[in-house]
Amino acid sequence: MKKWLLMVGIMVVITITTLNAQASDRIVTLGGDVTEIVFALGSGSQVVARDSTSRHPEAAFKLPDVGYMRMLNAEGVLSMHPTLVIASALAKPSMALSQIEKNGVRVIKVTGVPTLKAIPDKISTIASALGKTEQGKELIQRFNQELSKVNTTSINKKIMFIMSHSGVLPLAAGKQTAADSMILALGAQNALSEFNHYRPLSPEGVIASQPDLIIVGKESIKSLGGIDKIWLLPGMAMTTAAKNKALLVVDDMGMLSFSLGTPAVMNQIREALEKLP
Repeated sequence: MKKWLLMVGIMVVITITTLNAQASDRIVTLGGDVTEIVFALGSGSQVVARDSTSRHPEAAFKLPDVGYMRMLNAEGVLSMHPTLVIASALAKPSMALSQIEKNGVRVIKVTGVPTLKAIPDKISTIASALGKTEQGKELIQRFNQELSKVNTTSINKKIMFIMSHSGVLPLAAGKQTAADSMILALGAQNALSEFNHYRPLSPEGVIASQPDLIIVGKESIKSLGGIDKIWLLPGMAMTTAAKNKALLVVDDMGMLSFSLGTPAVMNQIREALEKLP
């Protein structure tokens, strides 16, 4: 009996110590989806820095920026003296993450698969790392409730997603992209499904694709110089979308990162599709 009580006591001490350690962690988040979830789980006050894709919530955006998650610099992350780094599996280079681990920092990797099913997995992984399993379950339940409100029945409309970065030609999303996964999840068709990944827009390709709706992220609109610039892109004026001025500007994170904001973006797109002639 005494041995059993001793074992129980040891387990309680270990649990309390672990929880205290988790509560005092200095966290760096790498990935906008990761950052959103950490804050949603109530651990935002422990985040000391984030990557440049982390723009939500506003409190996170005000934190120090350690750079783009696909071009990590280990020294930059380590300069924030983290005890825990929670990183999207898309974070690169892997050598930088290894270097961070070698410096005694715990690194937790979160799936970066661009599917709706991956979002609950992201929440579970992060909740476990933070010692907030029950809160994670509650967040998954709320997310699933939001997702259940989205109409995903098949709709005979074609979407073109355009991405633009300063100094780079505008790109269109083909297959095997997060945008393509989002379009298909909504029951629509990707207007540019004859190629994989992203490609620069071409007049011939745009005209041949005849999209019903153009979708652009908020950051891309800034890069292009405004909404009106979309219709000046090569071949765009000769599309069905241009005829109906069918353009939708969405939150980049909700569209591409399969994050907590994804159901809201899906509803936004679906409503736009259903209003088309």
